[in-house]
Amino acid sequence: MPLSKFHDAHFDAIVLAPFGAVGIRTEGKAIAGVAFLPPPTKARSPTNLLAAEAAKQVTQYLADSHFRFALPLTEAGTPFQRKVWQQIAAIESGKTNTYGGIAKRIRTAPRAVGQACGANPYPLVTPCHRVVSASGGLGGFSGSVADKNFLLQVKRWLLAHEGIEDFA
Repeated sequence: MPLSKFHDAHFDAIVLAPFGAVGIRTEGKAIAGVAFLPPPTKARSPTNLLAAEAAKQVTQYLADSHFRFALPLTEAGTPFQRKVWQQIAAIESGKTNTYGGIAKRIRTAPRAVGQACGANPYPLVTPCHRVVSASGGLGGFSGSVADKNFLLQVKRWLLAHEGIEDFA
């Protein structure tokens, strides 16, 4: 989720990360959003049990890139976006796929896959950073133009954290 969509006051927890911070928003018994926040965002203690569990899992991922998230997520997006997100969720840590590769698998266009990636409300949990350009570039990240440089730095960090050095 692009950081411009939320002010940090809207997060139920904020976990510090090497690239800045990860904001977590909950609604009832599910995670409603995850966002990458730039430095100097300050940590925020969880306001509820679900936010505490999500913060714990984010911390575990930051310590071990092979950690797999297990969090309830609010139902979001269109049926098409959810189909793309299911494909993204299947990409293992340390691996990447291309927008075109996913598009071919679900019979659509790479640009449509990119737009669905940009609309992903749960980056990190649904690891859209693992989707890259077929030309060998990073591609986009989190669908934001205003925050593009910061978010591309986050994508580079996440890929390097998972052992993918091609984009450092």
